[in-house]
Amino acid sequence: MKNLIYLGADDRKSLIDFEIPENFNGEIIVFIHGFMGFKDWGAWNLVQEYFTEKGFGFCKFNLSHNGGTIENGIDFPDEESFGRNTYSKELNDVFCVLNWIDNQNVSYTKSHVIGHSRGGGIALIAAGLDDRISSITSWAGISDIGSRFPAGKELEDWKSSGVRYVQNGRTKQNLPQYYSLYEDFIENKSKLDIADACRKIKVPACVIHGADDSSVFQSEGELNAKRLNVQLHLIEDADHVFGASHPWNSNQLPKALNEVCDLTLTFIRSI
Repeated sequence: MKNLIYLGADDRKSLIDFEIPENFNGEIIVFIHGFMGFKDWGAWNLVQEYFTEKGFGFCKFNLSHNGGTIENGIDFPDEESFGRNTYSKELNDVFCVLNWIDNQNVSYTKSHVIGHSRGGGIALIAAGLDDRISSITSWAGISDIGSRFPAGKELEDWKSSGVRYVQNGRTKQNLPQYYSLYEDFIENKSKLDIADACRKIKVPACVIHGADDSSVFQSEGELNAKRLNVQLHLIEDADHVFGASHPWNSNQLPKALNEVCDLTLTFIRSI
């Protein structure tokens, strides 16, 4: 089932994929993409194939305010929606997707959440709030939200103008971010505290990071692993996306991402 529709934050329609293989083992993996990401980015479809071949159900989706639309889930045509996104909305999307899965008339025993980059931070927060989540795996996940905002004059300028712009390296769009993103964080600071979320997580957790990640530094993976009291799995010579790119034209996973999937599979099967 590809490009179905779920209702996310603010009842906004967004795209979702859901596959239950013939050899279904009763366990579902839910994948959360990162900032400026989408469910069909790069090699994510091959990640889905990797796990469904092992008997896992797999669900991946576009966050409701990632800038995509029902008609075009890849190229961020809805810049206004992108600008109105918040961390709270992304967290709400995860709960909406779990609800959507529960309404698909599929019997399952466990749901494992994998989050990449910013999605890894959202996954960690969600795991401390929803007891339907059986395990959490962070792929190059962020360790803190507050430090990602500007400070000083830059923050004051953002507040004064109400908007700032971030460039998408792939599409070259200058996408808006409204000051409401920061206001939402301040209003929900305790809920969006990844450090506190890690302390509340009672389910098994796994942290995987690329040694050459220049977008979310290795130190953030080390910090999350320390908070969760788990081993950090470091992938040598791996960047933020573990060797993948968009578009990804090969029918095989890049070596580093395949290693990430192998580690995740071993972890999930150990639970």
